[in-house]
Amino acid sequence: MQIEPRANVSVARAAFAPISAVLATMAICSILIVWAGAPVLEAWASMVKGAVGSRFALTETLTRSIPLMFTGLAIAVAFKSKFYNIGAEGQLYCGALAVTYFGTGMITLPPMLMVPFLMLVGAVAGGLILIVPVLLKTHLKVDEVVTTLLLNFVILLFVSFLIEGPWKDPMAMGWPQAASIIDEGVIPAMLAKGRLHYGFVFAIIAAILVWAFMRFTVWGYEIKAVGLNASAAAFSGISINTTIIRTAMISGGLAGLAGVSEVAGLKGYLTLDLSPGFGYTGIAVAMLAQLHPLAIIPAALFLSGIYVGSDAMSRAVNIPTYIADVIVGMSVLAILVSVMLSKYKIKWGK
Repeated sequence: MQIEPRANVSVARAAFAPISAVLATMAICSILIVWAGAPVLEAWASMVKGAVGSRFALTETLTRSIPLMFTGLAIAVAFKSKFYNIGAEGQLYCGALAVTYFGTGMITLPPMLMVPFLMLVGAVAGGLILIVPVLLKTHLKVDEVVTTLLLNFVILLFVSFLIEGPWKDPMAMGWPQAASIIDEGVIPAMLAKGRLHYGFVFAIIAAILVWAFMRFTVWGYEIKAVGLNASAAAFSGISINTTIIRTAMISGGLAGLAGVSEVAGLKGYLTLDLSPGFGYTGIAVAMLAQLHPLAIIPAALFLSGIYVGSDAMSRAVNIPTYIADVIVGMSVLAILVSVMLSKYKIKWGK
């Protein structure tokens, strides 16, 4: 058996790769549903209904997709240059810390200025936290997978220290949370009744801007060139270290915006359980989208629908909600295999 690259990869074959991955995931997870003693069709129907079957379900799915879009974009940009940022979770919390610091009364601006200001400081905080890992990579060749992953735990412990100590809200009845964001800094809701806010619009705009940046700018070209072949990029005059540092700042900034959207748009205050793993799920979003910024939008909606719909499926057919984690994991594995098969062919025999 040999694996050989295909001479040409058609558009239809490339487009069918994620679709086949979803179908394969559903087929494999159906076996688990049967194993759990639940009817397969009813289980999938209840998941779909729980994700998009009502106004409330649809708005919850859209709301859940907002941080996934930001973290998915963060991962996609970083991976394009082969800077493997696994720290989007920590960068999300850095953005949340910046919003809490500046948005709880330290600075008061009109709402039209306050919200963009908080988004700016959140993005800056998310980008700056990556300075240490990226400098360790560019100057000492330290593996960024390890440093960015371990930095997540450092940041979470720091958040825990703040909300249990200096930043603890005295009006929170003893609960470990920070003070609430002032009204001027709250991202407005899109609907009168519901949790969906304009962070959803900001996330879509961010995806479009990242796509345009990667496609039409010199910096975007350099990021892709370094990711495709760093030696050739250096030979053509591109500074590898500068490009990787710039990529890390952009990636961290996008992840920081996820923290801004959760604090200023959804919850209104910082807690330790602000993110149930949005930074890690962003990796699945980016892989499902094949690192394409515009494909991040449907990928984030798909995975958020799985998480929201799995709760309804669990109640309807009495199976564990952890099936959602299995579906997400299988989706990533399936997309990797399907993308490989779309670009390579297996040749049997001599």
